[in-house]
Amino acid sequence: METNLFENLCRYIGQTITVFTTSGGQSGSGFTGVLASVDNHTLKLITSIGASPSCPLGSNCSGGNYYNNYQECNNNQNYNCNYNFMGSVTEIPLCRIASFTHNAI
Repeated sequence: METNLFENLCRYIGQTITVFTTSGGQSGSGFTGVLASVDNHTLKLITSIGASPSCPLGSNCSGGNYYNNYQECNNNQNYNCNYNFMGSVTEIPLCRIASFTHNAI
């Protein structure tokens, strides 16, 4: 019995996979991330996890704020900067997937 791409991908939701697409350029290296969801048309990969909140509710936050930390990074005053504050999600149309790879579990 042959299974389709959608069914195969659904087995790996929550796991890290690499997806190779039929497009050119940088995408030829593939997209690696945690498979967040799959529907009949697209898949969503969490390709970068955002930073944790620097000032959770209920804390004093007297050591500065988000804006000041971002400005320090832009002015090259802090070499341990995390520019990806929000994280990123990559959406890939299923019709553009050439292949995908996953760990054998």
